[in-house]
Amino acid sequence: MISGRLIAGVDEAGRGPLAGPVTVAAVILDPARPITGLNDSKKLTEAKREALYPQIIETALAHCVVMVMPDEIDRINIYQATMTGMCRAIAGLSPAAEEAWIDGNALPRELPCPGRAIIGGDGLEPAISAASILAKVTRDRWMVALDQEHPGYGFAVHKGYGTPAHLDALKRLGPCPQHRRSFAPVKLLVDQGVLF
Repeated sequence: MISGRLIAGVDEAGRGPLAGPVTVAAVILDPARPITGLNDSKKLTEAKREALYPQIIETALAHCVVMVMPDEIDRINIYQATMTGMCRAIAGLSPAAEEAWIDGNALPRELPCPGRAIIGGDGLEPAISAASILAKVTRDRWMVALDQEHPGYGFAVHKGYGTPAHLDALKRLGPCPQHRRSFAPVKLLVDQGVLF
């Protein structure tokens, strides 16, 4: 919030993995209740992110986290899925944002309010940092739960990214319903007839 305006910070987690959702968060911070230690979630330890998560939830004027699932990612592509998630997260805020500051260099066309793209914003703007943390923690927790549902892939460890261990499990087990079939190397293996 700047000069009484409700500014939402927006960021995502999980654009690159081979499995699981892309997760987008929007956060309007309360200037009267500043949070110490906010930063790009990738620059924070897991313990620090987990410690900041409840502070953000408790003190923010508004927050919304949405997930765009693999089937939708495969249908519309990861870029459009991320843009769609951003619009849904911003639209889910109450009170509504008057402006959205989005980490990156692109704005969704269907934004429900004016927006500004800020390259490196997750390390520069506290509201974007807060969104980065909510998105990352939410997605990581979801992937840990997914590991119980689909054992053997190592989701709790690599969170769906294309690590050697994940690729090996994918070759041995084939894809589960949470794998993004439009992503190489999942697509490559499917196209070669190695899977299914």
